[in-house]
Amino acid sequence: MKAVVKAAFSKTGNNWAQFTLFLLNKLRFMILLEVTMVDIGAALLFVFLIVIAWMLAEFKGMKDEIRERLDIKNESLKLRLQAYERLTVFADRASIKNLVARTSYVGLSVVDLQLSLLETIRTEYEYNVSQQIYVSHDMWKAIGNLKDQNIYIINQIAAMLPSHAAGIELSKQLLEYASIKNADLSLVVLEALQFEAKKIL
Repeated sequence: MKAVVKAAFSKTGNNWAQFTLFLLNKLRFMILLEVTMVDIGAALLFVFLIVIAWMLAEFKGMKDEIRERLDIKNESLKLRLQAYERLTVFADRASIKNLVARTSYVGLSVVDLQLSLLETIRTEYEYNVSQQIYVSHDMWKAIGNLKDQNIYIINQIAAMLPSHAAGIELSKQLLEYASIKNADLSLVVLEALQFEAKKIL
C-alpha cells in the first residue's frame, strides 16, 4: 500500500497540492462508481421484481383457466354419471317383473291392468328422455328398445287373455314370461349401462 501511495506521490512531482487533488479525483471516481453500482443493483432488483410479479400474474391466470376447465369437465362428468344412474333406475323399473310388482291389479280387469302398465312405462321413459344427450347413441337406442319390447310383450300377452278377465291373470302370465331365461331385455340394458359408465370414470 505504501508503495502505491509513493508511486502516486511521485507522479504528481512530489507536489502535495497535486497529490491531494489526485486523491480527491480518485475518491470522487470511486464514489461515483459505487453510486453507479448501487443504481445498477437497484435497477436490476426492480426489473427482477417486475418479472416475478408478471410470472405470478401469468401463473394465477393459468391456474384459474385450468380450474375453470376442470370445473367444466367435472360438471360434464357429473351430469353424464347422473344420466347413467337415472337410466339404470329406469331399466330396472321397466323390467316386466318390477312393473308387475309395483302395479296393483286388485279390482282391475286385464285391459285396465294392461293400460296401467303401459302408462307407467311411457311416463318413466318420457321423464328420462332428456338423458339421451349424455349417453351414446347406441345406449339410448337400447333404452328405447327396452321400452318398445316390454310394451309389445304386455300387449301380446294381454291379447291372449279375455279382456274381462281379472288383472291377476295378466300379472301371472307376465311373471311367467319374465321367468324364462334371457327373456328380460332389462338385464342386458343394465349391463350395458354399467359398462359405459365405467368407461367414463
